[in-house]
Amino acid sequence: MKVVIMAGGKGTRISSIANDIPKPMIQIEGKPVLEYEIDILRKQGFTDIIITVRHLGNVIMDYFGNGSGISPVTNQPFGVNIEYYYEKEALGNAGALFKIKDKLNSDFLLLNADSIFDVDFNRFVNFHKKHNGLVTLFTHPNNHPYDSGLIIASKNGVVEKWLTKEDERPRYYRNRVNAGLHIINPQILDMDKTISKVDLDRQILKPLAGTGKMFCYDSPEYVKDMGTPERYYSVCKDFKLEKVFKKNLKNKQKAIFLDRDGVINKYVGFLRNIDEFELLDGAAEAIRKINDIGYLTIIVTNQPVIARGEISFEELEKIHNKMETLLGEKGAYLDAIYYCPHHPDKGYQGENLSLKIDCECRKPKPGMLFKAAQDFNINLNLSWMVGDSKNDIQAGINAGCKTALIHNNFQFFGQTVTVSSLLTFVEQYLNKK
Repeated sequence: MKVVIMAGGKGTRISSIANDIPKPMIQIEGKPVLEYEIDILRKQGFTDIIITVRHLGNVIMDYFGNGSGISPVTNQPFGVNIEYYYEKEALGNAGALFKIKDKLNSDFLLLNADSIFDVDFNRFVNFHKKHNGLVTLFTHPNNHPYDSGLIIASKNGVVEKWLTKEDERPRYYRNRVNAGLHIINPQILDMDKTISKVDLDRQILKPLAGTGKMFCYDSPEYVKDMGTPERYYSVCKDFKLEKVFKKNLKNKQKAIFLDRDGVINKYVGFLRNIDEFELLDGAAEAIRKINDIGYLTIIVTNQPVIARGEISFEELEKIHNKMETLLGEKGAYLDAIYYCPHHPDKGYQGENLSLKIDCECRKPKPGMLFKAAQDFNINLNLSWMVGDSKNDIQAGINAGCKTALIHNNFQFFGQTVTVSSLLTFVEQYLNKK
């Protein structure tokens, strides 16, 4: 699959770091950002590359040439084939695609040159082929969804709405953000284009929302742009901690599995009303720390209220959107949410009989943890299950995890540790790692 890397931006926001070289050539630990991108692509078999350049583009072209040369940093071959398109005038962040569309005769990867990432691209491509859409977006949660564009999608990953920063958004929303990695069918370049400058998000991708032709691929892997000094220094720190490499789903992941009620939000019995959802003190701070340390943060929660007919799937989704919104406002995010809608006992008025089954996902059975482990390549033995009940602890034990019981009065269900809160658990048992 051909790769197009957009490297024509001027990078004014990060000019204080380096104003005499193009933004993609800013170094992290002595190596240009763009070279990291090319290395990751080459290692996964993506060697046919077109780079669009403009501002100080000669610096990029002189450094990489046609890709057959030797890196002056690593003394190793670049090992790729590179073509360039030089923008003589500013074309926006997508105008160059229309200039090179005769070279794009099949699906291609479209990437930004100012991002640091380490992702399993073949997994991404397989998802795209399976869903057979015109576009697949690489999406993830981030720690500032309140000022990011949001992607709203169906359970099957079909993009229903694309909300840019200036669009009105719902009060509560899922923390799902476009990461700037795309797989695109060149058919979308057949559109009528009457202006020279083209905005990729607003003029090409956003109009596809709701058509059934664009999908999102959710992944917790590391993708971060370094467009500001603050983000650049954050990326440098993550490199030193090896967080960038470790988050690639080819590598075994570590996760903190969290029960919901009594761990993240105040326990009110069966939570049926969104207005009753309230974060516990310290919960957002704890999850933010888990994010920073590099564990995946995954909710696994029994929700028998659905089987009992007391709330709908849609109402539960709204509650979870509120949870993600409140966490996002405090710089924390969840990598995934799994819930069991089943309940084995019958006899409730208005119950959903199709969900009255003895399933494999209802805790204390470990089905939700096993499903997450399969989805995200998780090493369960290096992961934790944190909850406030016997069922949580037994589910963790049954999955092979270490376990933490949140309880103020000591009770023993076989848990590894007992703590008074999620924040206490993180500070006592994760920060030491």
